[in-house]
Amino acid sequence: MISITVTALVFGVVFLAELPDKTALAGLVLGTRYRASYVFAGVAAAFALHVALAVAAGSVLTLLPQRIVHAVTGVLFLGGAAVLLMKKDEGDEEIRKPENQSFWKVAGAGFMLILVAEFGDLTQIMTANLAARYNDPLSVGLGALLALWAVAGLGIVGGKALMKRVPLSLITKIAALLMVALGVWSLWGAVAS
Repeated sequence: MISITVTALVFGVVFLAELPDKTALAGLVLGTRYRASYVFAGVAAAFALHVALAVAAGSVLTLLPQRIVHAVTGVLFLGGAAVLLMKKDEGDEEIRKPENQSFWKVAGAGFMLILVAEFGDLTQIMTANLAARYNDPLSVGLGALLALWAVAGLGIVGGKALMKRVPLSLITKIAALLMVALGVWSLWGAVAS
């Protein structure tokens, strides 16, 4: 059974952490050059693969004693918050243009871009941590996948408008604050149990 609470929490945390990521900007660039639905199909498939891998890794962590899982996830959340706060803005990355507008070429370009750029990314590690923390792979996977798809959709369709209205630094600070809260909560769970 899927927990709406866990799904919503994971959605919020992953959504905020992914918004300032380079893949949102890459989706924006691809979306301005090619048919948005083709780009989204490729990006969505790559994110689905990443979430499946992250949830599987997090599920393996649940085999460890709860105190260790809480301590490890707490430290990783705090480390993730530090990475977000110390990350400098990167310039736009060069994206090679597919030769034509065919579905497979455009979707394939989006898939490969996300597959490579997101492997071992902060949100993938965060998803694994959340899967370990809540021991609810379906809820965590659904929340993370919906968040990543939402960010991709925003990036592809309306990223420019959002970035004009909401400073990237504010989004990054909110995501880091949420990660610090989750890290402290996890560490408290390790000490209190």
